[in-house]
Amino acid sequence: MPKATLMRHHPVACWTAAFVLLAGCLAGCVASSAQEIAVPPPKPLAPCAWWYGIGQPPTAQEIELAAKRYQVVVLNADQGAAMRRLHQLNSRVKVLVYKDLSSTRNYPGAVDGGQDAVFLPSGIGYVAAQEHHPEWFAQDVNGRRIEWQGYPRHWQMTVWNPDYQQAWTDAVVAEVTREGWDGVLADNDFNSLSHYSSAVLAGTANVAETDRKLRDGLDAFLSKAGDALTNAQKLMVPNVSETHLVPGRWTAHSRFGGAMEENFGFRENGGTGGLLTFRGNEFQELRAQAALGESLLLLVTRTHNAREERSGYASAALLAGPRTCWTRATTDDYRDPEWSALQDSGLGEAIDAASRLPNGVWTRTFSHGWVAVNTTASTQTVEPPPGLVKPGAPAPTPTPTPTPTRTSTPTSAPTSTRTSAPTSTPAPPSLTLEAADAIILVDPQQLVKRGTWRITRDEFRIGRLWAR
Repeated sequence: MPKATLMRHHPVACWTAAFVLLAGCLAGCVASSAQEIAVPPPKPLAPCAWWYGIGQPPTAQEIELAAKRYQVVVLNADQGAAMRRLHQLNSRVKVLVYKDLSSTRNYPGAVDGGQDAVFLPSGIGYVAAQEHHPEWFAQDVNGRRIEWQGYPRHWQMTVWNPDYQQAWTDAVVAEVTREGWDGVLADNDFNSLSHYSSAVLAGTANVAETDRKLRDGLDAFLSKAGDALTNAQKLMVPNVSETHLVPGRWTAHSRFGGAMEENFGFRENGGTGGLLTFRGNEFQELRAQAALGESLLLLVTRTHNAREERSGYASAALLAGPRTCWTRATTDDYRDPEWSALQDSGLGEAIDAASRLPNGVWTRTFSHGWVAVNTTASTQTVEPPPGLVKPGAPAPTPTPTPTPTRTSTPTSAPTSTRTSAPTSTPAPPSLTLEAADAIILVDPQQLVKRGTWRITRDEFRIGRLWAR
């Protein structure tokens, strides 16, 4: 029966049904809203540790240690057995496979006996591309293939070519799913070819056009591969470079499971300036992602001394969230597992959002400690909270509470005398922070009162826009 006839002949029944339907919808919306309100925000814990283990095959001892120490591990594609052992030892560890977005390679190990290896560091093998799709090799304005300077037998590919993008995506998704990896660490999501080659791509007039063609191609590439891996319930974590130069790029490229910053806490001007991570829009985008806590934030600080190690870890603590992980790199080839004693500082849970002082120093308070980072190129001063010490320092000896003494006399009631402890804590002294340096302080007795973590509405909105 047509709906108009039903309304004309059964108005009461129709309105009753409509009311019931509306009430049900409202009840469902209220229940849904109640569920959303009831979900507590994720805990912003001190930075977890992760291992970028792509330098050499890990030993059995390293795998056992990694299962206890790291929350995220990245391994080469031929280390499937190590990945499965890690999962066996600790099912909570996320193990990602290394895959390069932008190159194919024909060094020994990637090509053996004239054939592509079974497990590749890239998505497309050199031999397969050479035989079936030579057009996927990028060329310069003189028609020559582009080999990366400093990285022999790494060949730039046409990341803007939809066919190359699809072939890479199909191969990587199939391998990750078949082998049981948790996702992909997609390397060389770069901003400029100039770090690898001075070549100008065929069809472009200059370096600026070359870089724009690569960036636009990688934007589309990330969307295609990220969607496919998400549909396969796998993580896509690109190593995104120089996002301080392109507002919104970090946010867009981290939306499929997270992103990696390989030069976190990098110092400007050849090591004489402030911290580059805090320039442009990058730090705000990192904060939004970390605060939301739904995707991996993998940070690497290249350290040559204690100052760089402090500033790297403390800067990561400013971003601390449920999935914010930090590591240091003391070599360029990542040959050995890295660990910093600062990971054992015991900061605990962040009880406020990071805040910037007028002099450019950023600070943040934790349930068991406090950090301050001087992001500027000048010496600054800061006043820490009282009662904290540097990690590893001996705990202050507590002042004993005097025992009441009782004196009895035949002619009077018992009396007690008590020595009073000081009723106020002296103001903490000001500390001097050199340029691009940091300080980390902890409460060895863990007496810092826990509080409520807050982020601004704008930070949550910006993060929520892209996180998945």
